[in-house]
Amino acid sequence: MSIFVIVVAAVLALLTFLLYRRLAVAPDLPTRGRWAVALVLGLLWAAALLAFAMQAGVIDPHRARWLAWLGMTWLVAAWYLLLGTLVLGFAALLASLSSSPRPRRRLLRVGTPVVVVAALGATAYGLHEAAMPTVTPVTVTSQQLPEGFDGLRVALVTDLHVGPVRDASFTQRVVDEVNAQRPDVVVLGGDLVDGKVSQVSDALAPLAGLEAPLGVFAVSGNHEFISQEADAWLTYWETLGITVLRNENVALRRQSDTIRIAGVHDETGTGADAADVDGALGSAPAGGFTILVAHQPRQALDAQGRGIDLQLSGHTHGGQVWPFRYAVRLQQPVIDGVRMVGDVPVLTSRGAGAWGPPARVMAPPEIPLITLRRG
Repeated sequence: MSIFVIVVAAVLALLTFLLYRRLAVAPDLPTRGRWAVALVLGLLWAAALLAFAMQAGVIDPHRARWLAWLGMTWLVAAWYLLLGTLVLGFAALLASLSSSPRPRRRLLRVGTPVVVVAALGATAYGLHEAAMPTVTPVTVTSQQLPEGFDGLRVALVTDLHVGPVRDASFTQRVVDEVNAQRPDVVVLGGDLVDGKVSQVSDALAPLAGLEAPLGVFAVSGNHEFISQEADAWLTYWETLGITVLRNENVALRRQSDTIRIAGVHDETGTGADAADVDGALGSAPAGGFTILVAHQPRQALDAQGRGIDLQLSGHTHGGQVWPFRYAVRLQQPVIDGVRMVGDVPVLTSRGAGAWGPPARVMAPPEIPLITLRRG
C-alpha cells in the first residue's frame, strides 16, 4: 500500500508540475498569477491524493466524500488540460519558427484560457453524462432457448463503483430504475464497490430492494479483489438477498423448462477464488441453454467449446473518458454491445457507475435490459 501511495503521489506531482509549466510559465503570467496557479494546482493535487487514499480504504470517506468527489473530478479536468496544452504547445512550436517571438507569445496567452474553458466544459459535460444510467434494450435470439423462457427479461447491472465518491443515494436510484423495468432476473456483474466493508458497505445496502421473481445473481469483479476483502464483500452481498455465484451455477425453471445461469470469479482472483469455468458449469447438462456471467469480456476466451449460449460482462466502462476507449480495445475483445468472441456471444455493458471520477465523456452509463427470444 505504501508503494502504491508513493507511486500515485509521484505521478500526480509530475502531472501538476507539467500543468503549472503549461498554464503559468508558458503564457508568461506575472508573478502573482503564477503563485495563484501554483496554489490552486497544489490544493487539487492534495485533494486527488486524499481521494485515492479513500478509495484504498486508508481514510474513511464518510466525513469527506465531497473531498473525494473534488479530487477525482479534478483528474478529468487535468487530463483534458494536459491534452489541450499539448496541442497548444505543438501549435506554439510551429509559430516559433517565425523570425519574431510575438506570434508564439500571443498564441499562448490567447490559447491557454481557451484550453482551460474547454477542459472545464468537457468535465462538466462528463459529470452530467455520468449522473444517471439509462436503460438499453437488447434482444438476444437463440435456437437453444427453451420455449418456456421465450421473452425472459434480464437486467444487467455492472460497475457501480460506489463508496468514496458515490453513496447509497446513487445505488438507490439504480435500484429504482431496475425495478421499474420489472425484469425476471437481475444480474450484478461485479465491481460494485470501492473500499472496505467496514467503511462503505452502507453504500450498497439499497441492493436489498432489487425485485426479480427468478432471482438476483452476482459475481465478483476485479475491484472486489483490489479491496483485498473479496470474500467479505461477497458474504455481505448475500446478506442483501443476492445469490453470489462463486464458480457455480443454478437452475432457473419456468413451466417445465430449465436453463442454467453460471458465474465465475474475476480473472484476478487467486487460490480458492481463481476463476474456474469448468467448476462453474459443474454438472450442467450438455446442450442446455447456459448463461455465463464473467466480469471481464475476455474471460470468454477461457469458455470456448463449452456450449455457452450467452456471456454477460462489464468491466470496460466503454472507456469512460475519451479517448481511453481506444486503449481498452487493446485489452478486451468487446468494448460494449454484443459481439462473438470465438464461439461465445458476449454482451458487454458500459456499466452503471464510474470508477474514480464520477464523469463519463462519450461513454454514457447504461443498464442493459436483455430480452431472450427463441428463434
